[in-house]
Amino acid sequence: MKRRLTLLALTITMLAVVLGAQAAEIGHFNGGLLNIRDYFVPEPGLYGGLYNYFYHTGRLNDRHGDEVNTVTINPRGGPGVTLGVDVNVDLYALAPVFIWVSDWKILGAKYGAVITLPFANASLAATLSTATGRSGTADTASFNVGDLFVQPLWLGWTLPHWDVAFAYGLYAPTGKYNTETVTFPRGGSITAEATDNIGYGFWTHQLQGAAAWYPWTHKATAVTAALTYEIHHKKHDFDLTPGQNLTLNWGISQFLPLTKDQKLLLEVGPAGYSSWQISDDTGSDARNGDVHDEVHAVGGQLGLTYLPWQAVLNFHAFYEFSAQDRFQGQAYGISLVKKF
Repeated sequence: MKRRLTLLALTITMLAVVLGAQAAEIGHFNGGLLNIRDYFVPEPGLYGGLYNYFYHTGRLNDRHGDEVNTVTINPRGGPGVTLGVDVNVDLYALAPVFIWVSDWKILGAKYGAVITLPFANASLAATLSTATGRSGTADTASFNVGDLFVQPLWLGWTLPHWDVAFAYGLYAPTGKYNTETVTFPRGGSITAEATDNIGYGFWTHQLQGAAAWYPWTHKATAVTAALTYEIHHKKHDFDLTPGQNLTLNWGISQFLPLTKDQKLLLEVGPAGYSSWQISDDTGSDARNGDVHDEVHAVGGQLGLTYLPWQAVLNFHAFYEFSAQDRFQGQAYGISLVKKF
């Protein structure tokens, strides 16, 4: 019984936001992954990069933003079970990315395309206790391929004091994804996601618009904002279509020369993101479909650009200071991008 209750609690609570568990769906787009100036089309050429993403949390919040300490399961054909929950989640993702920007223009804009296939390692240590006082400790980890992202349309308009970008992308459910049936000793069962899932199990269309304002034409200082809108399809093996999501990313980037010839540049600046679910989850498997998740984070970025190599190394960190119906934690990123 302990083993099955443990598996069930992991399914309900494990990465409810990071890996898309049925209890609380979130979108594919991660507001803590990209850097401040990543939303704008670079100069023509071929680019390759590696994005490393780290996420840690020990807190899962309810619809009011309060920490969740218990979860009640109501299986089909059996009595409800209440579990105490204490989770510790660590996620690492590696996302190799390839960017191509053409020499020709569309409506006066530079045209580019992006493709990335991430790999993720998720681990969870959970201490669980039932209403009868019995408890158990579970540890699980998984490393596998994630969902493919293809952005075939990326347009960028460049002006002396502005950059404006528009993009369309698509997430395909190529990541590891399975479901399992959990049966309770006192009767009843539920169908839930496997605890080692990495993929989300549904398609997503993504529309993104971004703008950067440069107070000076040398563009060493940039004030940026990007809006990302996601439309999700039905989740595999469930009668559930996640609600649409809207994410705002903002940042202020400043380049500072570290050498007299200005070939080595330091980039610093504050940044943050906010994400909202803006429509209901729908379908017979949607739990509290009218409850919308959201999260807000603030942080900063530090980077180095070496112009002779046309290479950029960046580090950023975000602290999530508020969250509803999802995890609340800290996100870190290290990326290296080079033009070939």
